[in-house]
Amino acid sequence: MKNVAIIMGGYSSEYKISLTSGNVVYNNIDPTKYRAFRIHIFKDKWVYVDEHDAEYPINKNDFSVEVNTIKITFDVVFNAIHGTPGEDGLLQAYFELLGVKQTSCDYYQAALTFNKRDLLSVLKPYGIKTAVSYYLNLGDTINAEEIITKVGLPCFVKPNKSGSSFGISKVKTMEELVPAIENAYQEDTEIIIESFLDGPEVSVGVINYKGKVTVLPITEIVSENDFFDYEAKYLGKSKEITPARISEELQQKIAKVAKKAYEVLKMKGFSRSEFIIVNGEPHMLEMNTIPGLTTESILPQQAREAGISLPELFENAIELALAN
Repeated sequence: MKNVAIIMGGYSSEYKISLTSGNVVYNNIDPTKYRAFRIHIFKDKWVYVDEHDAEYPINKNDFSVEVNTIKITFDVVFNAIHGTPGEDGLLQAYFELLGVKQTSCDYYQAALTFNKRDLLSVLKPYGIKTAVSYYLNLGDTINAEEIITKVGLPCFVKPNKSGSSFGISKVKTMEELVPAIENAYQEDTEIIIESFLDGPEVSVGVINYKGKVTVLPITEIVSENDFFDYEAKYLGKSKEITPARISEELQQKIAKVAKKAYEVLKMKGFSRSEFIIVNGEPHMLEMNTIPGLTTESILPQQAREAGISLPELFENAIELALAN
């Protein structure tokens, strides 16, 4: 029996979603094959939480825990932390230093994909299309006219490094620009302002399944709100249609781009990329390396459509990490 540490929580606004994802993983791991441990990682404490909700502190020196004088170490870490420190490379680097195997991509890929500006810059030379963008860092002079001249209206103002659509605004007038920038600075000191891409939005899961890079059935996102924001993602204000209602030819085109991005970046584990289709061409918005894993989340929906159950999806991730 292998000991699996399921890490969840994190230091960002996404910690509640991560706890839900982590518990779904915990409840869908085969207990005849693995001993699963829920590990909560927060700024003020790293603890193992047992089935009675008793907490035992994690020893950060070797990522072990002592329960009733017995020291427990882990064969593999299942990473279910959205946002920092689970999705931005910090924990990936920590586990690599300790020699502990883990299910997500390596630290460089995590740091790169978590930084929307850097990710898109790296993928552009490979022919992957993106929106026109303008970058700001906290303290920079805000020249509204220059920004609007470059990206046009409407446009999107986004924190460079945050997930679950925290801090994102759709800006329709010049007057809305500065408040939107201030809103984004609540989440991050770096901002990306992007031209509005007019077209359907799709989400594409790419995973390594049994040793083969596999593109899952594509999901079409239809938001009741102005865009796929937090409410649309988590509070039911959107329809997620899997498989997407697009032609076979367009599906293949999108799948090819998503797979190329995964391979170019030398990704491992799960990834979920968002694209907007403009004139039949997919334009990439971002890539998530720790996508939501709740039963309603997009990647599990796509896996289900592909005939992969949650236990199979999670076991595959664990076995690939152990074999790595």
